[in-house]
Amino acid sequence: MSNSLSVTADPELADIAAHERSAAAWPAVLALGMGVFALVSAEFLPASVLTSIAADLSISVGAAGQTVTVTSLVGVVAAIFTPILTSRFDRRLVLWALMFLLALSSLTTALANGFAMLLAARFLLGLSLGGFWSMAPALTLRLVPTKSVPRALAIISAGVSAAFIGAGPLGAYLDALMGWRMVFMLSAGLAGVALLTLLTTVPQLPPQAVPKLGTLNELLRRPSVRLMLLSVLVIISGQFTGFTYIRPFLEQAPQLGVTAITFVLLGYGLGNVIGNFVGGAVVARGVKLAIVSFSLAISALALGLILFGISPVVAGIAVALWGFAFGFAPVGFQSWMVRIAADHAEAASGLLTAAFLVAIASGAVFGGLLVNHVGGLGPIGYMAVAALAGAVLVLVAGKEPPRP
Repeated sequence: MSNSLSVTADPELADIAAHERSAAAWPAVLALGMGVFALVSAEFLPASVLTSIAADLSISVGAAGQTVTVTSLVGVVAAIFTPILTSRFDRRLVLWALMFLLALSSLTTALANGFAMLLAARFLLGLSLGGFWSMAPALTLRLVPTKSVPRALAIISAGVSAAFIGAGPLGAYLDALMGWRMVFMLSAGLAGVALLTLLTTVPQLPPQAVPKLGTLNELLRRPSVRLMLLSVLVIISGQFTGFTYIRPFLEQAPQLGVTAITFVLLGYGLGNVIGNFVGGAVVARGVKLAIVSFSLAISALALGLILFGISPVVAGIAVALWGFAFGFAPVGFQSWMVRIAADHAEAASGLLTAAFLVAIASGAVFGGLLVNHVGGLGPIGYMAVAALAGAVLVLVAGKEPPRP
């Protein structure tokens, strides 16, 4: 197994990769971060406008939450097969096409006249999300020198953190101000801006090593890859069971109104932004340390919400700290992937993205059942158990991946 940050295992392409990474293309990295921001904002907007969508389309809150499930399930397939099916195209052309799909998805969501049309729009988002996420970390290796890869990954992960601000508090606030449909119209506009940024900054990125299905099999034979994927499935399913249904919890336990929920979600987003950069520093000391610490923190905070979340102050502080802890996750898991599978970067990134999306989908499904039958405390309880189980798994079975 190669432990270097090479883009490809093909020696004939090594010189090309080295040339491409001799000077950092930071505008392109920032554009990738903006694309991630637009995608993740669109993915999790339903969490902040869930009750409004359900009321407008005359469906249950649990059913509305399945829009996240559809996006994630489609994204799994897209994450695995996009690098393979588009392997002969310049990677920037693929990025442009995927961002266009995002704009189309948000526009269709805003115009949805029923549950079926809403699901169709979220299907398009799944194609865009899975494909873009499967390629962005791998392409980072071709945009910056090796020594700058952690910083570039942190910038891309910051797009996720910023999205929790855009999709959370801003989504809830704008929903109350102008309705959930206009929120998704704004999401379509954001996708258009991200597309324009990608069009003007990303250099030519001709395909290099051609990913094949056999490459996925090779990666899955590595114990380190299997452990990484399993830990993602356990920890992230708990995270997004809780996050997808955070609004029902805040409405039922501390009984917050829309304005208060907006500020609580703002605290989550701001905490997540700070946690992303702190997480990068922790990852520099140890990937295992970062993943175990944020998982244990999320489990403890979920337990605190269950026991004391009836207090608006406690709920607000706990949710902000929850956002801070989860800020460790994207850069932590991406750094783990880069260290153990950089010789097949696009394929490994696709597997990591697929694992995230399977976890998100399972969390949304299970959380929907819990919120419909148990109430807002159910998803938070599952988050506590799953995050603790994931922390124990990584602590006991995990080994610190070798540094590049």
